Amino acid sequence: MSLAEIKSRIRQTEAKFSRSIGSTKLIAVSKVQPNNRVESVLEEGHRIFGENRVQEAQSKWPIFKNKYDNVELHIIGPLQTNKTRAAMELADSIHTLDRIKLAKAIARIAQELGECPNLFVQVNTGNEEQKSGVLPQEVESFVKDCLIMDLPVKGLMCIPPVNEEASLHFALLKNIADNCGLKQLSMGMSDDFEKAISFGATHIRVGSAIFGERVNSPG
Repeated sequence: MSLAEIKSRIRQTEAKFSRSIGSTKLIAVSKVQPNNRVESVLEEGHRIFGENRVQEAQSKWPIFKNKYDNVELHIIGPLQTNKTRAAMELADSIHTLDRIKLAKAIARIAQELGECPNLFVQVNTGNEEQKSGVLPQEVESFVKDCLIMDLPVKGLMCIPPVNEEASLHFALLKNIADNCGLKQLSMGMSDDFEKAISFGATHIRVGSAIFGERVNSPG
């Protein structure tokens, strides 16, 4: 599927569900993609990208940000506390704020840097033991703690369990966000982004549908 086709489907879905046209940001997930594929999408004019790993982001995005104007980088994978500073210096948004230790690290470094990326709290909507994220019943308290630390929490993020109906989790995330007074929702990927938009997604994360299958390094 071409980038233009995906953007067209986003706009059609926004119109269908009476969303403002352009209210959904398309994050092109460029993890494990060779630089030539990423650059081809940049050359098409797209400027919003997501990376899972800080180390991989460091290897490509300083170069691309220097070459292309208005690039917006989102960290969408689990963030180790010892990678916090590097993530904050590089990213415009972090979608995986999931524990108080990380929140405290971000707050401390933000004071040193004098700025902070926009933050999304990751919510474990499926209560999955193996998955990171704040449990649904604890989100409001967690967000309050973050706001006390002057952290710019803009919204919530979730990754629904693969074997469950995604719309149930999108609806839950929207409800929690409303209760917290948060307006932004990072949810929906290649297979379900239209459904996510119907439930109010403001950021969708699409990788393989844009770039094709990931390329594994030889050896």
